[in-house]
Amino acid sequence: MSKTAIAAAVSMALSTPAAFAGAYYEDYARVTQVTPQYQRVSVPHQECYSEYVPEHVSHRGNSLAGSIIGGVAGGLLGAQVGAGNGRVAASATGAALGAIVGDRLGARNDHDEYYEREVRRCRTVDSYEDHLTGYRVAYEYQGRNYETVLPYDPGPRLTVHVDVAPVGSSGPVYDRWR
Repeated sequence: MSKTAIAAAVSMALSTPAAFAGAYYEDYARVTQVTPQYQRVSVPHQECYSEYVPEHVSHRGNSLAGSIIGGVAGGLLGAQVGAGNGRVAASATGAALGAIVGDRLGARNDHDEYYEREVRRCRTVDSYEDHLTGYRVAYEYQGRNYETVLPYDPGPRLTVHVDVAPVGSSGPVYDRWR
């Protein structure tokens, strides 16, 4: 075989990437446009604040204890005053008056208190954020334009998988070399 024929065969073999790659190979396509794709997502969060509300508390003295003590003391004093049947009447009157006085003395400690109490109130508020979901990539390979969505920005060129099969076949047969 002549040196010219060998040089021509080697040059043709090296000029086609598919010659040694088999049924498929990788090549590079020129990226023409990259557009980030976003999805609007609801991100709820809590907003809380403090509010001061008036509070009323009544403090009542133990008027029942004052009435009982006053009634017993009044009855004993009334029993000292009267004689005979008058003693019973005086004891009853003393007990009644003692109960009234004891109730009034016990009520002197009654008072109302007013103060402000802190109340914490919260509510859920929706806010929205844009989350990056991928990149719509337009690219050109051997004069044809293609478009795909990728999870990353490929830069100025994109590695593509080229699959070579004869026309009319149903597609590549990957296990034919076994």
